[in-house]
Amino acid sequence: MKTERLKRTSLGDRLGMLLSLGIMVITFSILNPNYFQFSNLLNILESAALMGLVAVGESFLIIAGHVDLSPGSVSAFSGVLVAILLKSGLGALPSLLIVVLAGVVIGWINSLLVNGIHLEPFIATLATMSVFRGLAYIINNGRPQQIFDPLYLMFGAKLVFGLPIPVWALVIAILIFTVILAKTRFGRNVYIVGGNATAARLAGIAPKKVLTKLYMICSGLTALGGALLAARMNSGNPSASQGLEFDAVTAAILGGIAFSGGVGTLGGTLLGILVLQGFNNGLLLMNVPEFWQYVARGVLLIIALSFDYVRSLKRK
Repeated sequence: MKTERLKRTSLGDRLGMLLSLGIMVITFSILNPNYFQFSNLLNILESAALMGLVAVGESFLIIAGHVDLSPGSVSAFSGVLVAILLKSGLGALPSLLIVVLAGVVIGWINSLLVNGIHLEPFIATLATMSVFRGLAYIINNGRPQQIFDPLYLMFGAKLVFGLPIPVWALVIAILIFTVILAKTRFGRNVYIVGGNATAARLAGIAPKKVLTKLYMICSGLTALGGALLAARMNSGNPSASQGLEFDAVTAAILGGIAFSGGVGTLGGTLLGILVLQGFNNGLLLMNVPEFWQYVARGVLLIIALSFDYVRSLKRK
């Protein structure tokens, strides 16, 4: 009975998100006809790619009862690092691979702080958020590093079957990790760890190993997104991606991921990504001042957490 109720709740959440997405698109299209133009919709998708990649990783972590606050800094660090590697003469693909591997190592460091030193995830990743933002400024003396490699710049500008490469990266990531979450033992273990870590240990699951992999996945996807953002912006900027982690968490919770862990799907996260990025884009087109955009996104996060609380009551 409880499983059936959870399924109905999940379906209701998705229908609600689809309705919200439709209302949002109609409203912004009425307020600004440019909103529904193909070029702007393409821009929404491309802008959603970085936040979406992070949201995929955050979704896994939140389902497992954890969260990572460092993605904004890791993204900026990755962009600067890839720009410096390219400047040194390293090719486009090797540079991208090294940056993604660096992201995986950062995730391992986060997991070590949480699993090894037993810091709370908020505290551990808040610390690394500060560390890697600082390193992003230090390694290039606080200045953006221009990218001139034509092959690498194609990652941010080239269209493949009508869509930018970063969007394809997000699509592929969602497809792969949806299968992992829904169809593999590892995916089931993620839900079990998030639902009850003690029960997971008694069932023979090693929660620390699961969490180590999740932190590495999250930071690896973040590094990929940051490197692709640098290709799109033609530079690695140490001040880039401010607040990225909060947008990603908001998208995940809007999509039905339970902040308390153990519940959610990447299909819901995808809807959350589209709603949040469409909302951000609409605010830009309406020329809403930047400071008020911060307020609006904060209010949206509060609304998402409030809905999550209501959903948690329904699950009991």
